[in-house]
Amino acid sequence: MTQITIALDGMGGDVGPDVIVPAALQALKATDGAVRLILVGQEDVLSAQLAKLKAKGHPGIVIRHASQLVSMDEPPAQALRVKKDSSMRVAINLVKQGDADACVSAGNTGALMATARFVLKTLPGIDRPAICTTLPTVRGYTRVLDLGANVDSKAEHLLQFAVMGSVLAEVNGIQRPRVGLLNIGEEDIKGNEQVKEAARLLAASDLHYIGFVEGDGIYLDEVDVVVCDGFVGNIALKSSEGVAKLVRHYMSQEFKRNPLTRLAGLIALPVLRAFGRKIDPRRYNGASLLGLQGTVVKSHGSADALAFANAIQVAILEAAQAVPRRIDAHLSALHAARQAL
Repeated sequence: MTQITIALDGMGGDVGPDVIVPAALQALKATDGAVRLILVGQEDVLSAQLAKLKAKGHPGIVIRHASQLVSMDEPPAQALRVKKDSSMRVAINLVKQGDADACVSAGNTGALMATARFVLKTLPGIDRPAICTTLPTVRGYTRVLDLGANVDSKAEHLLQFAVMGSVLAEVNGIQRPRVGLLNIGEEDIKGNEQVKEAARLLAASDLHYIGFVEGDGIYLDEVDVVVCDGFVGNIALKSSEGVAKLVRHYMSQEFKRNPLTRLAGLIALPVLRAFGRKIDPRRYNGASLLGLQGTVVKSHGSADALAFANAIQVAILEAAQAVPRRIDAHLSALHAARQAL
């Protein structure tokens, strides 16, 4: 098996090396030598963190020095123009140069998207890249895109998102993924003109389009790919995260109410832990920037080591399965079929 190389933005995120270096070691332990990681950032800081964890000289890790870093609140245009030797930019450059198969960053989302798009460029036939993540459902998982890269999207863009999301579902083992358009109702008359036109384009494509899906359908295993513009998708995602936190808060509050409920909580602890693992957002961390001529994965800025290690695993899978090439092939076939009509 060919060794996969992943470039890590070692300075990105709210915590930086204190999370990213332990996560890198976790990921290497899980891959058993099949992966090589390049830690990009300030060499002295990264070396010190490796030494602290007794991992200096690890055969699976290489450090690439970068003198700058992009702050979490830095304007994307400024990061693109001024921070040409940032850990984020250098990590993406490694993908462009072919020295890495994918890049993972927990840094500024806007800067990451702008830099990745500038350096890697979009695939032929893709007007706008999209952010896609995996969410749990009652019987498995679904992929949702776009999650904020494009607040306004035309019907053609939604079709492109559907193709990209379907490819991602396929590399995760789903044959002929079910695609749905997120809408305010399932009836054909519901929704704005943009969504209705997108529905017509999807129905005429070779995708397994099943129709409109409402917000609750995201989690009810009605579809494998949920397509929407970034404005709607980001609100849906953040709302879901808020509901999960609310449920945890109420459950904790009720179990701590009196000695009897505390005892009930102790008895139910194995069930509660299993429930917590299923809805733990750290286990779904790692959003894919799809539509680029290279693989880039965005980790949540506040990710801990477990969450960032999961984002690395997402990048490994997408690099191994050559997701950009698969998207390009599917788009080419789609355009050829449309021209033949």
